[in-house]
Amino acid sequence: MERFEISYRLFAESQAEAQSFAEAIALENTLEIPRDLVPAGYIEDVVLGRVESVQAEFKHEGQRATWLARLSFHMDAVGTELPQLLNVIFGNASILPGVKVIGTHFNQAVLDCFPGPRFGISGVRERCGRKQGGLLCAVVKPQGSSTEELAELCYHFALAGADLVKEDHGLANQPAAPSKERIKACAQAVAKANAERAAQGDSTRALYIASLGGHGDEVKDLAFYAKAQGADAVLVIPGLYGFDAIQRLAQDESFALPIMAHPAFAGPYVLSSDTGYSHGVFFGDLMRLAGADISVFPNYGGRFGFSQAECAQIVAACHNPNGFAQPIMPSPGGGMSLARIPEMMQTYGPDCVYLLGGSLLRLGLGQALHQGIKDLRLALDAHR
Repeated sequence: MERFEISYRLFAESQAEAQSFAEAIALENTLEIPRDLVPAGYIEDVVLGRVESVQAEFKHEGQRATWLARLSFHMDAVGTELPQLLNVIFGNASILPGVKVIGTHFNQAVLDCFPGPRFGISGVRERCGRKQGGLLCAVVKPQGSSTEELAELCYHFALAGADLVKEDHGLANQPAAPSKERIKACAQAVAKANAERAAQGDSTRALYIASLGGHGDEVKDLAFYAKAQGADAVLVIPGLYGFDAIQRLAQDESFALPIMAHPAFAGPYVLSSDTGYSHGVFFGDLMRLAGADISVFPNYGGRFGFSQAECAQIVAACHNPNGFAQPIMPSPGGGMSLARIPEMMQTYGPDCVYLLGGSLLRLGLGQALHQGIKDLRLALDAHR
């Protein structure tokens, strides 16, 4: 197949209107000139987007009619850079009302150019030594804490048995805990805890995930600094720094650390019913395409309002064995607690990173925290 395909949900009143809408999207996302000015030959036959099909989806009383359109594009319209691929998928069309990206169907040309995550599920498991069962991730916060306070949290979370110790995405380069000072101290704290775990016969280890902040042109340098200081993975916010920030790190063989993607600033991409992306495409397909190994998203029943069906869609997109890249770890956060683990496991399964922040902080840094993480580990293992 020479062309890759993208599925869109279109809001239109008739088949003819939907067909015209799809043709407008094909033109806008590639050539952006009047149709009668499109040169015949290569530009029209290859570069121009093509409408493959437009089918009615539903029309219920009181609701707008929707149509499912499949459009195809050639890699000659993309080149070799991820930002332009995203531009072709949903560039100018994202400014048009009534169009939502709901599916991706990439061909081998896309896969060859964008191989996706370097580690995926199996690689993350290998690095932390947890061969099966859900992974427990403790979140280090809040912003405003000193470097010493955050490092102490890292140490206790890691020593208590967390699989991942993640800095909160709000930890950037603030004066209370400047990035480089904080990353160095936290990496040392987790390394110390891992050494003590190993001395006690624990075959697993905690992975320290450093949050990357700063200016856009500093992300790569800070990622390599984190690696040099002993970080085991990094956290990137594609809503702020772009999917290409992830992709460039994922494809850099000299970096070679797992990457966790955070959903901050991404809400407008998915929350509208008639524009943006479906939850599965944004938090699953695009994260895998960019090269994220773990995709964080808001858990249903929490404070952000994602539905259980939307969360299940994300998990399916992250895990899809027929996807365009190796499967990755979905990571629900917000509203997580020991009491909800059995319910969460039914929805998300074992190949998932379970994110806990406030519920762990409530336990303090003593025996209660260690027992709480032990109980969480037992609950995750009981629902494989």
